[in-house]
Amino acid sequence: MEIKNHFGVYGICFENGKLLCIEKTRGPYQHRFDLPGGSQELGEGLTETLEREVLEETGYTLSRYSNPRIYDVMVQEGGQDFAVHHIMAFYDIVLDFERSQKSLPQEVLDGSNDSANAIWVPFEQITEENASPLVLKVKAELVGIPELQLTSYRNWKVKVKKENTRHL
Repeated sequence: MEIKNHFGVYGICFENGKLLCIEKTRGPYQHRFDLPGGSQELGEGLTETLEREVLEETGYTLSRYSNPRIYDVMVQEGGQDFAVHHIMAFYDIVLDFERSQKSLPQEVLDGSNDSANAIWVPFEQITEENASPLVLKVKAELVGIPELQLTSYRNWKVKVKKENTRHL
């Protein structure tokens, strides 16, 4: 089986019992809650990626970031002959609501980005059925059981959006 590596930088903002998420529109995590973040651009530092991706996907500007850490997961979509080794750098983030954009960037609105709908998800509503492996790692962290070993998701199911899906 072929293994494809993917590295990304992601922000974790947990306030008042809710986690800031985005809804993925493409890829293996589509129609699931995911963390704001993504891949580095050429020559970009980790925190530059963090700031850019959070702004692009949520419209929020960062005030601070702290507590960098690394996790990884192995995801194999059902029926595929390859797996993705997803390595992620997590940072705790604090948002600057006063300097943030009033609306989402055009890439999100016109669908050229792979995410939509910045959503504050209540912690108790995060499940394996509606969240990406990244969000599930954060949930494990928040309950005090961080999964430090490589977590494997075999036969991962890419969700098909139902017509009458409600947003939080």
